[in-house]
Amino acid sequence: MNIPTEKQRRIVIVGATGMVGGYALRIALDHPAVASVTAIGRRSLGISHPKLKEVLHKNFSDCSALAEALSGQDAALFCLGAYTGVVSDAELRKVTVDYAIEFARALHDSSPVAAFSFLSGMGADPTGRSPAAFARYKGEAEKALLAMGFPGVYIFRPAYIYPVEPRKEPNFGYRLLRWMYPLFRRVLPGQVIRADDLARAMVEVVAGEAGKSGNQIIENRDIQGMVGKL
Repeated sequence: MNIPTEKQRRIVIVGATGMVGGYALRIALDHPAVASVTAIGRRSLGISHPKLKEVLHKNFSDCSALAEALSGQDAALFCLGAYTGVVSDAELRKVTVDYAIEFARALHDSSPVAAFSFLSGMGADPTGRSPAAFARYKGEAEKALLAMGFPGVYIFRPAYIYPVEPRKEPNFGYRLLRWMYPLFRRVLPGQVIRADDLARAMVEVVAGEAGKSGNQIIENRDIQGMVGKL
């Protein structure tokens, strides 16, 4: 399928060395509606592609240095995150809330008409009342992003994300979830999503016809529905 050049999108991906971000990168590079991908991260991807521009950035507490790289972009996918129980509570909040808000600020300053696709999680609580730190922090980030003035913020709230490809799991809980995935998929299909399917939906909502203008909260079943239509 040929997409007119003027309709192709310039996309930024943060966290392309991670599980979901890695799939998003591959999908975006192959997507006919994507003209270019700027991958921003703390370590090199180790790949090359005609559409790909890689920007190394160590300190996501201050994204001012990214102003030039973020200029003229159409959308961003923020897939940077940390695992609960693997890092301290302070580090979890910093990565989940502070990094997301600081990057979004820099993006909006450089590309005010860009859309923002954010990897949140099921149970995210913008009210801050949840006893789960992950839910409070994701909710806090969501609330801030939705108030920033982007023309479209797409909040993805997946349930358990199945890694698809073999990897070293961060802890015993994730190893157990991976082992039980076939059972969950049959008994609780609305509580699981494949990592590649989630990434495809995140790309499509800003590059293709899956998304509409305006803000959206996209729950796990919504993600499954989007993927089923692609």
